[in-house]
Amino acid sequence: MTKVYETEVAGRKLSLEFGKVAGLANGSVVVRYGDTVVLSAATASDKPRDGIDFFPLSIDYEEKMYAVGKIPGGFTRREGRPSENAILTARVIDRPMRPLFPKDLRNDVSIVSTVLSVEQDNAPEFCAMIGSSVAVSVSDIPFNGPIAAVYVGLVDGEFVINPTEAQREVSRLSLTVAGSAKKVVMIEAGAKEVPEDTMFEAIMFAHDEIKKLCAFIQKIQDEIGKPKFEYEHMVVDEQLFTDIRAFAEDMVKEAMDTDDKTVRDARLLVVYDKVYEAFQEKYPKEEYQAQIDEALYKLQKTVVRNWLMYDKKRVDGRGILELRPLSAEVGLLPRAHGSGLFSRGQTQVLTVATLGPLGDAKIIDGLDNEEYRRYLHHYNFPSYSVGETRPSRGPGRREIGHGALAERALVPVLPSEEEFPYAIRLVSEVLSSNGSTSQASICGSTLALMDAGVPIKKPVAGISVGLITDPEDEDNFLTMVDIQGVEDFFGDMDFKVAGTHDGITAIQMDLKIDGLTPEIIKAAFAKTHKARDYILDEVMLKAIPEPRKTVGKYAPKMIHTKVPVDKISEVIGKGGKVIQKLCADFDVKIDIDDDGNVFICGLDLDKANACVQVISTIVNPPEVGAIYKGKVVRIMNFGAFVEIAPGKDGMVHISKLDNHRVEKVEDVVSVGDEIIVKVMEIDNQGRINLSRKDALADIEAKRKAQAQG
Repeated sequence: MTKVYETEVAGRKLSLEFGKVAGLANGSVVVRYGDTVVLSAATASDKPRDGIDFFPLSIDYEEKMYAVGKIPGGFTRREGRPSENAILTARVIDRPMRPLFPKDLRNDVSIVSTVLSVEQDNAPEFCAMIGSSVAVSVSDIPFNGPIAAVYVGLVDGEFVINPTEAQREVSRLSLTVAGSAKKVVMIEAGAKEVPEDTMFEAIMFAHDEIKKLCAFIQKIQDEIGKPKFEYEHMVVDEQLFTDIRAFAEDMVKEAMDTDDKTVRDARLLVVYDKVYEAFQEKYPKEEYQAQIDEALYKLQKTVVRNWLMYDKKRVDGRGILELRPLSAEVGLLPRAHGSGLFSRGQTQVLTVATLGPLGDAKIIDGLDNEEYRRYLHHYNFPSYSVGETRPSRGPGRREIGHGALAERALVPVLPSEEEFPYAIRLVSEVLSSNGSTSQASICGSTLALMDAGVPIKKPVAGISVGLITDPEDEDNFLTMVDIQGVEDFFGDMDFKVAGTHDGITAIQMDLKIDGLTPEIIKAAFAKTHKARDYILDEVMLKAIPEPRKTVGKYAPKMIHTKVPVDKISEVIGKGGKVIQKLCADFDVKIDIDDDGNVFICGLDLDKANACVQVISTIVNPPEVGAIYKGKVVRIMNFGAFVEIAPGKDGMVHISKLDNHRVEKVEDVVSVGDEIIVKVMEIDNQGRINLSRKDALADIEAKRKAQAQG
């Protein structure tokens, strides 16, 4: 039996349909928002997976090109691996939902949202977030929901829920907020230097709408939701934990009390061995290793959290508001167009900037109307950065997510194409990792851009804030700035904020508890702004105070010119013949858009300028009296024909070849020679009469005048 529930979001109907399709899933729903349609389905395995100590949750967002009436590109003409947008959307759904599943659940859970139809004004990502929550909520899978999510824009000073495509184009803010009826569970944002207080208002504005959606979903769950199934609880035996704590707590404290991750890990291995040996008789390792390991993990977590909450002590000895040692360098790689190395404690990220012609921009084959992207940010996290030996298999979801965060943080300060007509690629290489690598990559990227001579509007820095909460009292919490790996691992939050002196450009929040109160969010914003200012003023701007005035020696030189739209075909030529010849002759790359903007890119600035002159000659009629550099293309007994631009020839009469009598044309020039000529006349039929003799005379006169002057 099909059931449909309806409500309104941002003045548009949101419809949830149950019972028509995907009946074998534990829970499923078809979400309709305008003409956007998404199917979300949740399934769970009957039994827990053997031998694992984590919750195996997988969330997928599947983009189908038929949803926008497109046939996929590529040889196979079918959807392949998920796009970056699909991966990022899956991560945005995952982050608010994962903390709300039971922490000891070991059954495999899969949530799949399939995009069936897209209307650009109504984002399918919103439907997928709502659908994922609803599918699990009405299923028999244990879940401490429901949650809901909305987008918020800032248009003409007003907050807008789920902005339309036109509103998104002019919005200063792209904010995604997910939450339960009581708390905010996830925040992700890109912004054009939005102040902290405005961002906080936007989050609260979003949460007001989320509360209504949660009430709507809860009503559906109460009516048609299935009872939640019982599962095998994976909890540490209390007596075992008490025994191990009594034996090992002091050793764990001593092992963890260091600012060196390598030392800490080595010390803990010794502790583990001592515990195995001491309890071999009572808790044989062969039978109890999983329980013992879980107990030791719980003990480490207890030690770190108690130090922070009650002793105001951090593992590495810092104060709660104290940053790790920071350093910044630029210009490390002689042949790279720009490079920046940013270090924060044991975390170290090298970012390298590469400039290219606009033709190198990434072509987007997706569900939205974006056609290409001129700025790319890639993030690599090799295994050696954490002292492991895992082979490299290409970027995973984490790498793609961190790269997108850094990209989002820097886009608002990039110059326009008109100001800086380059495609820009940044690659952040994590050389060493002990927490906050994504924020270090933002700092390193700012350094690399400035080193490359990219005239960014303002420098951007990133910092993260951690959280410890009291499970018995939600008003009792502690936030600490610049968290390292162990504080992230055992803490409740990783709140990443990037921005300039004047405002926020990006936010990403990872959470392990059921949500944040407004007070926690305010505290996080206050700490990140102060730390961000310090990093900019005391570290980054001391390494390079402003962008370099010009691009580097090995960077391509870019020149912009414009031609009349009706002359574009002449620059391109039949079958691209003219533009190909220009590229070959001057060793450049040329991009022309539909508006007549021409971008010439080459390593040799003189050649690029010469190319501009030739293009100008192609689109503009030759001027009488102007001097050109041309190539001899044909010789007759009465003179030589000289090409002054592709498709434009003129004739130099034998009498005008030199300043003395010429008996034979071949005595002065040969086919292929480049010579200087002056336009003497253009007759009624458009024929161009040239003179080498007069050109040489003019140049000599100019030289003498300069020598005398």
